[in-house]
Amino acid sequence: MDDVQSTLKWRGGVKSSVLLVCASLLFSFGLPSQAQETTDEELEELIVTGSRVIRNDMDSSGPLVQIDSEEIELQGTVRVEDMLRNLPQVWSKQNTGQSNGATGTASVELRNLGSVRTLVLMNGRRMPAGSPIGGGSPVDINQIPGNLIDRVEILTGGASATYGSDAVAGVINFIMKDWYEGIDFDLQQSAYSHNNSDGSMQDIVTASGFELPDDNVTDGQMTQASLLMGGNIDDGRGNITVYATYRDIKAVRQASRDYSACALNNNADACWGSSTIPDGRFTNFAGPPINFDYKVEGTQFVPRAGTLFNYGPLNYFQRPDERYAFGAFGKYSVSDLSEVYIELMFMDDRSVSQIAPSGAFFVTSSLSCANPFLSDQQYSLLTQDRLSPEQQTELQDFLDGLPSDAAREGYLDGAFCQNREDDFINMYIGRRNIEGGPRRQDLRHTNFRVVAGMQGDINDIWRYDTYVQRSVVSMVNTYQNDLGTTKIRRALDAVSDANGNTVCRSVLDGTDTNCVPWNIFESGAVDQNMIDYLVLPLFARGTTEQEVFMAYVAANLIEYDWVLPSSSRGVDVVIGFESRSEGMTFDPDEGYRNGEGAGQGGATNPVAGEYDVSELFLESVIPIAEGRDLMEELDLEAGYRFSDYSTGHTTHTWGLRLSYSPNYDLRFRGSIQRAVRAANVRELFTPQGFNLFDMDADPCGGTTPARSLADCQRSGVTASQYGNIQHSPAGQYNFLQGGNPDVSPEESDTLTAGVVWTPPNLSNLSLAVDVYNVRIEQGISILTPEFILNECLDGDDNQCRLVKRSSARGDLWIGSEVDSSGHIVALNDNLAVEEITGLDAIIDYSFTIDSVGTFDIHNVFGMLTQFDTQELASAPVEDCLGVWGGVCGYPVPNLRNNLRVTVATVYEPLVVSAMWRFTGEMDHQGGSPVTLDAVHYLDVSGIYTIDERTSVRAGMNNLLDVDPPIAGNGAGPSISGNGNVFPGSYDALGRYWFVALQVNM
Repeated sequence: MDDVQSTLKWRGGVKSSVLLVCASLLFSFGLPSQAQETTDEELEELIVTGSRVIRNDMDSSGPLVQIDSEEIELQGTVRVEDMLRNLPQVWSKQNTGQSNGATGTASVELRNLGSVRTLVLMNGRRMPAGSPIGGGSPVDINQIPGNLIDRVEILTGGASATYGSDAVAGVINFIMKDWYEGIDFDLQQSAYSHNNSDGSMQDIVTASGFELPDDNVTDGQMTQASLLMGGNIDDGRGNITVYATYRDIKAVRQASRDYSACALNNNADACWGSSTIPDGRFTNFAGPPINFDYKVEGTQFVPRAGTLFNYGPLNYFQRPDERYAFGAFGKYSVSDLSEVYIELMFMDDRSVSQIAPSGAFFVTSSLSCANPFLSDQQYSLLTQDRLSPEQQTELQDFLDGLPSDAAREGYLDGAFCQNREDDFINMYIGRRNIEGGPRRQDLRHTNFRVVAGMQGDINDIWRYDTYVQRSVVSMVNTYQNDLGTTKIRRALDAVSDANGNTVCRSVLDGTDTNCVPWNIFESGAVDQNMIDYLVLPLFARGTTEQEVFMAYVAANLIEYDWVLPSSSRGVDVVIGFESRSEGMTFDPDEGYRNGEGAGQGGATNPVAGEYDVSELFLESVIPIAEGRDLMEELDLEAGYRFSDYSTGHTTHTWGLRLSYSPNYDLRFRGSIQRAVRAANVRELFTPQGFNLFDMDADPCGGTTPARSLADCQRSGVTASQYGNIQHSPAGQYNFLQGGNPDVSPEESDTLTAGVVWTPPNLSNLSLAVDVYNVRIEQGISILTPEFILNECLDGDDNQCRLVKRSSARGDLWIGSEVDSSGHIVALNDNLAVEEITGLDAIIDYSFTIDSVGTFDIHNVFGMLTQFDTQELASAPVEDCLGVWGGVCGYPVPNLRNNLRVTVATVYEPLVVSAMWRFTGEMDHQGGSPVTLDAVHYLDVSGIYTIDERTSVRAGMNNLLDVDPPIAGNGAGPSISGNGNVFPGSYDALGRYWFVALQVNM
């Protein structure tokens, strides 16, 4: 670890030195005097996302979607990811709507292709990895101060030739207000209100005996305050803009909504839950006639009879979150031709996730028959005497089939208690620690980012830009109220000491003199001393670090006569160099590393690694023709980037774009792009360890397995286990995950073709339509464990080698020991193939009605016509268009749309607006009857300007309080579901309202 940090610091020093040298050299240029002359008629020069070539307009040869600051104000969203996910092209899976599996961050992605395949920029510069905890560490959108955003530019499709790795699905570029004059104070208060009126869901909840929420609830309050100050210096040669923001978000529990008041089953027609229950589940997971499945009432064992624990209500539906952020932007012209700039940013964000209480999740395989807490009735039900005559006969027939007396004796020793002195019985215990309260994960991220650079003109032809950037994200994770697995085993292994006191066996033998016996064999007997012993606080810390050095020169070569005969414009070129280093450390404590947390699903491994990349890039815009019949303008753009990674890989990315305007009203555009994504630190260097995946049911589980004995035997099921394997009541199974330092960069090819039309007789109308196709090969992924299992059952021996069933029980979910617990092996590799095809359309139209005002209509439409995925290039193609669940995972609708109508009324201080949002219907891939219905949302908002300095705004999103589509148990945390729904795609909490005050000085 020290080596990693030292390397990064050394590189940072070198890059800073390089910048100073470059600055000195630039100052020493003999600059021609004519370059210092300017005219008032010069057009504003812009750089549009997707290219570093300067333009005089915002026209893009690629599909570009923009969101301006007024749109952000009209939506009233406190979280930037909520604002972005309203666009048809954008998804947000990791957000404050996640609790189980939360990282404390917020991420976004384009085309539902994964957040690590979307490059996030600020002012055209790469943002750092968001967190060292979990996932692929995508950019944390919490770093973006929403009220400081001037506009957001979203370029869909590959852009690696311009920006490097990760721009596979596209680029999201946040353009900030970095040259501001005055003082701007903004205060907003918002909350959710919901009417719980889902009659069918309420019937399901009450039928299970669970509590319903209040009819009307208001919760999830949010406060956001921001201060923006800026001013020019030295007669306008420079500007300093500073900002400070504060955000506070209150928690919402799933108990507050009727559609999340209980965890639903796979068909979403009954409450489901976990068999780790407050009354305890005591079972041997065996088949007849020796099987038993008890719970505790008083001091007696009684049949569990399918009792499950409703773990949903205690889970957070919205995590509480508190964020402080401040920073500064500065620019100063040191000469008429050179400008220095700096960006300083700091953020401190703390979020807490909460899920159901921990417990003993079947981590024991036996129980001492001498346990003093066992009542006489309980002991008797663990002996052979409990069997009926018919069961005794069945048992004898089974014993007669065993090969020897030793085998028969060994079987009976584990099947029954034969004495209360020194005997043990095979028993697994699932007991919820309801007395200790829910598990809570406190996640804190502190981010620093600094950019220092210089840009300007070298002479009257060449310009330059060079900068260094350093970003550090520090994470502290404190996990509370989990239980220790070793402590559970010791606390359940209770005996009597010489004085007749009940003590832990580990106290007598000196292994653990602090052990307190856990009496879960009597209702209400658990006390605070027992809980205090069992609880295992867990702690982890980590960092992500990024350093970037970039320098490029650019020119229009018309002075060198680089002009085609059919054009009057010169060729534009950009030539540059970029180097980047990415490092990460994640340091969990011993409890995490050893898998001691009972509710963690296995060991949490440390990660330490770094890589760097050096890149050369060039771009060119070649004007082919203009001002001719049916050829008003024809331009070709080309880009290339060579990347050399310290992991031993090199990549070549490129792009071609063609823009053709037969006249001023019509423009055709098309592109082909080769993009790459290199593996991140976690994908390269994560040690191997257990995690959990969601699966409706084990095809070889239950009394009537879905697959034949022959199929199941391929996966390791024995004849005696067939028909006796327990399903996981929570629908979660073990898999072994980990990194792979040899994994290669994944590649993608993107094709786009589009048209932009502005009718001459309707100058206020603009229509842009683009079709696209993205194909990703060598996708860095793991095979989904369920896919591995199904392929094995279908006869693929290669996949069968990855299925490791428990030799004792045949299951895939009990326990957390790699050597003895059932699991499926799924490690990172270059495996997946994905291909999507679709269409985007943007319509803008404005008109005026004298008696009402000026209307602005903006519509963004997205349609998918193909979404194919292959877990392996040789595997069958899975059609994921308009479906969710199974191999497809997260919902992918084929239609999404949002339409905004804004009216600047004749009452000039008042602007009113309404937006309609639509998401299409989706079916479950696995054949489940659960369909996610199409959803329509209506948002309304308005801005009233009191005077030239003061304005107020207010609005309601999801005005009609439409419920989210209910997915049931299939909406598990592994595919970013929570509370039976998908918070990243739907308005999970109901109606959202906001009021805000803005004061400018």
